[in-house]
Amino acid sequence: MKASKIAYRPVGLALGAVSGMVAGAAFKQVWKIVEGEGDAPSATDEDRSWRQILIAAAIQGAIFSVVKAAVDRSGAVATRRMTGTWPG
Repeated sequence: MKASKIAYRPVGLALGAVSGMVAGAAFKQVWKIVEGEGDAPSATDEDRSWRQILIAAAIQGAIFSVVKAAVDRSGAVATRRMTGTWPG
């Protein structure tokens, strides 16, 4: 395993945690705009319709994927700038 991959591992873990928090906050704001409600439904929420649950899941998945990709890519670019090698 390359040294840059080993060095990037703790950075990647930290960035993953931060991206999860950012994505969660972004999803809450988007959900308020979409439904006008504070909390998104969970899959087992008996009082919510299938439509609400599936829309919430799709929006949440899209936001988490985009934020994770952006944070991962930014971390890799920063690692390359600091070390001169790509961590992937």
